[in-house]
Amino acid sequence: MAAGYAELLRTRHAARLLAGTLVGRLPNATGPIAIVLFTRAEGGSYSLAGALAAVYGLANAVGQPLLGRAVDLFGQPRVQLPAALLSALGMAWLALAGTGSVVVAYAAVVVGGLFTPPLEGGLRALWPSVLGGREEKVHAAYAMDAVAQEVMFTVGPLLVTLFVAVWSPAGALLALNAIGVLGALSVVVSEPSRKWRSQPREAHWLGALRSRGLLALLGAFFFVGMALGSITVAGVAYADGNGGQAVYGWLMAALGLGALIGGVFYGARQWAGAPERRLRLLVALLAVGYLPLLLVPGPVAMTALAALSGVFLAPSLACAFIVVDRHAPAGTVTEAFSWLVTFFGVGAAIGTAAAGPAVELGGAAWGFGVACAAGGAALLVLMATQRALSTAGRSRAVAGSARGVPGGADGVAAQARSAQ
Repeated sequence: MAAGYAELLRTRHAARLLAGTLVGRLPNATGPIAIVLFTRAEGGSYSLAGALAAVYGLANAVGQPLLGRAVDLFGQPRVQLPAALLSALGMAWLALAGTGSVVVAYAAVVVGGLFTPPLEGGLRALWPSVLGGREEKVHAAYAMDAVAQEVMFTVGPLLVTLFVAVWSPAGALLALNAIGVLGALSVVVSEPSRKWRSQPREAHWLGALRSRGLLALLGAFFFVGMALGSITVAGVAYADGNGGQAVYGWLMAALGLGALIGGVFYGARQWAGAPERRLRLLVALLAVGYLPLLLVPGPVAMTALAALSGVFLAPSLACAFIVVDRHAPAGTVTEAFSWLVTFFGVGAAIGTAAAGPAVELGGAAWGFGVACAAGGAALLVLMATQRALSTAGRSRAVAGSARGVPGGADGVAAQARSAQ
């Protein structure tokens, strides 16, 4: 398993692009917690801290598909780096101005969230050209990508607390966003990013959203995001009655560990058959994995159940990346991946909001019940939209072109001819 990922990372540019993207996304992964810690350090209320973090997330959800469309139209360097600089300036504005003026604070987080560069979608658009258009390698890269996300969202909060301890909450905001700009810079000056071009696209105001298959997928992963969001709140409620913050930390770590294990195993082999059918199975297993959480046993058993509930998350995401690539209209691949990020994030925010009242009504078990219901809804969406997902799916060798990059579109065409 590790050997397969090591082989991918030995491919020219692969390790740099993955590392640069992860570093560039640190401000986004750590943004909400950094905003909350900064607001509290400034004397702001929990309500203000939560509202600023929510506005940041909402602005990010709006900005990702818009910037993704701009990347498809104008290329990566012209969009990614200016966006990273503007986002960092927004967060620096917050760090330097403080929360004395609520209007200024809200404006700063809107700028920070709205201009978060779509590095995640950009990387997935680059994988086909970097890996020579070999479908099995691209699929493995998507799995590696999903695993790397889990690592980032585990390490990111730890970095925030470290920077706050070493400097201050304001210093953490400034440092993390400066690091993020360096990560984006590392990506956009690379040869694959500079030479990547989207496929020719049909002019349409809906862009990627004119694909029925993509809309079906986005609807399903809205509910997957909702399930995850509700677990974060239900986990807090469970920990409050079973040992406090330490138990909550173990639950979240176990959830991430389960996703890591699942992602590693999923990417270790090649899978036959249509990815749309495989995605239905993976989401079904993901939904079933949430059901044991309703038992709310003791902390040790609950930690094991949390790990089990995460096992099929990274495989589901990795398979979803393949489906996005197959159903995104030509010339809209970065935008399509960015829409997935948006729907997933909005679903998580709504899941967080829905779990609060559920916990107040019936305790932690009801909060986990929201996750179960959302997982079931995700499966129902995929089952109800089988026809849309089974048509117009494209087995694309490459999601764009990388002029002059070995193994780009021309290399894929040559492979296709030799296989005939």
